[in-house]
Amino acid sequence: MPGPYVVPVQGDAELPKEVDVVVIGGGIIGTSTSLELAERGMRVALCEKGGIGHEQSSRNWGWVRISRRDPREVPLMAEALRIWADLDRRTGRDTGYKRAGIVFTCADDKAYAEHERWNKNLEGYQFESRMLSAKDFREKYPGSDMKLAGALYTAADGRAEPQKAAPAIAEAARDKGAHILTECAVRGLQLSGGRVSGVVTERGEIACKFVVLAGGAWSSLFLGNNGLDLPQLKVMNSVMRTKPLEGGPEEAIWSSGFAIRKRQDGGYTIANGFQNIVDIVPASFRYATKFLPALMHEWRSLSFRFGGRFYDEYRIPRRWELDEPSPFEYHRVLDPIPSKAMAESALAKLKKAFPVFERAEITQRWAGLIDVTPDAVPVIDALDAIPGFHVATGFSGHGFGIGPAAGRLMADIVTGREPVVDRKAFRFGRFSDGSKIELISGF
Repeated sequence: MPGPYVVPVQGDAELPKEVDVVVIGGGIIGTSTSLELAERGMRVALCEKGGIGHEQSSRNWGWVRISRRDPREVPLMAEALRIWADLDRRTGRDTGYKRAGIVFTCADDKAYAEHERWNKNLEGYQFESRMLSAKDFREKYPGSDMKLAGALYTAADGRAEPQKAAPAIAEAARDKGAHILTECAVRGLQLSGGRVSGVVTERGEIACKFVVLAGGAWSSLFLGNNGLDLPQLKVMNSVMRTKPLEGGPEEAIWSSGFAIRKRQDGGYTIANGFQNIVDIVPASFRYATKFLPALMHEWRSLSFRFGGRFYDEYRIPRRWELDEPSPFEYHRVLDPIPSKAMAESALAKLKKAFPVFERAEITQRWAGLIDVTPDAVPVIDALDAIPGFHVATGFSGHGFGIGPAAGRLMADIVTGREPVVDRKAFRFGRFSDGSKIELISGF
């Protein structure tokens, strides 16, 4: 896999015959859900078609942020920040988490006013976040050549290592008794009397009362084979990392031309802060109407292309029987080829803004496919159509930081506890019950 080097997790050799909950998907959402459930004394089997954290959970920027979030996500992200602060102790492993702050730059007065308005969403929360004037920014980053109106600086935000976090959480779940099953795709659900009674995997059957689908970009396909429709598409972002570099910013920084995060090893993760590639695929036409508001809102940041991915996805069957190999067995890891042009553009703008990066040595490049919903807000819900079936997906590029809290909310729903936050904004039915689909300012 040319993508990032993920801390390896050895899957269990034995398939359990029966558990309470099967979690499908070994990214940060699935592993966090598994840990929460195992800590509550439930018997858990986590099934991953490839390796733990090998898709977007290891390919993201590594930001742990409450800043510039959709306001509907803010309460859940506030819980996530509290969880991250204790996660290394709780798992007994290194996730690379550090509270180091995140800065969103404002190129002009209009952007400054927008960020200032957004910052009011944090009123009532005990998190440090404030606006920096242009003078404040220059004093904070004397080596920068950026000409700005100011910036939003959230000191409460942090960073972690995507290649370490999901594996650490998975191993902690195993410590609590969870079964961790890699290269073990779930083909589908078994039902008794209309409700979940088990799953069929490529390695055999597992009886269970509950299933949680945390399949990221694969969730819509899995749901469709069970007669459920989730509007979900993918966008691609390209990333590069550098060797250790002295003198760069400690905080993560976003601008319209680049985004950077200091890594635990002293190097930096660099990406384009504004541009993503959208491949036109068959699902683009199926969900065109639902995604129209998002397209109107975000078209400046999207580069559309038609090519091989259309035919790749066209050939993937949308229906299959449980006694035959599923598409997930033929596509273990989504590992797209990164866009060198977009990455090089980000690097050039970064060097202009922070000349210290003229000395940066690029050591690796990769890309990731981000699963998005029409309103860029995840689904975290129990599905009424199939009692016992739950979904946590569609995190729209916001999943890494919020993942531990999403796992807690999902565990609350499965176990019937009072939800850690109001779950209304994350309900599955909002795309089909006539609710207004609205994008709210954020990233």
